[in-house]
Amino acid sequence: MSGNLRIQRVITAGVFELDGGRWDVDNNVWLVGDDDEVVIVDAAHDEKVITEAVDGRNVVAIICTHGHNDHVTVAPQLSEHLDAPTVLHPADEELWEMTHPGRRFWHTEDGERLAIAGTALEVIHSPGHSPGSVCLHLPEAKALFSGDTLFAGGPGATGRSFSHFPTIISSIRDRLFSLPEDTQVHTGHGDGTTIGTEAPYLAEWIARGH
Repeated sequence: MSGNLRIQRVITAGVFELDGGRWDVDNNVWLVGDDDEVVIVDAAHDEKVITEAVDGRNVVAIICTHGHNDHVTVAPQLSEHLDAPTVLHPADEELWEMTHPGRRFWHTEDGERLAIAGTALEVIHSPGHSPGSVCLHLPEAKALFSGDTLFAGGPGATGRSFSHFPTIISSIRDRLFSLPEDTQVHTGHGDGTTIGTEAPYLAEWIARGH
C-alpha cells in the first residue's frame, strides 16, 4: 500500500429524483488514491468540483455505489473528460438508464478487487437500497465506502421503487457487520460512523421496520 494513500471527501449539491419526487440533497463524493492515481467513488452533481479535486492525477475508475441519479449524475462526462471507465453493478442498469439512457458502463460484481495506489478496493454487493448497491472495502485503511446502504443511525431508505427493507437488513447484518468494529464508514450523504458504533442497534432497526 502506498505511503501516500489518502481519502478525500468532496461535497456536492443537487437534486435526487425518483417516483415522481424531487429532493434537494448534498452528496459525498470520495476520492481514494495517492499523488499519482485515484479512484472516484460516486459521480454526484458537479463535474467541475470533482475534477478540481482530482488535480491532474490519473483516474483509474469512477465507481458508482448505486444507480440513483444523484450518484451517477455526471458519470459519463467525468468518464469522457478523465478517460476513465464508469463502473456500476449491472443489477442497477434500469436505474442508470433513467438518467443516462443508452450510455454504457463497465460491470462490477461481488468480490471484485479494484487496484489503486498499491492496494485494492473490495466490492461488496449490498442490495436493498437498490438492487445493485455496492459498498467498497479498503481493509488496509480500515475504511468502508457504504454509499446509501449504511448511515450513521441506520440503513438507507427503502420506501421507494427498486428497494426492499428485509434485503438491506440482510446486507448490513451479513456483509457489513462482519467487518472489524473499528472500520470507518464513509457514507454517501452526511457524517460518517464506524461499524462498531452502528452494530448494536440492528435489532432496533428491524423492530422499527424502515
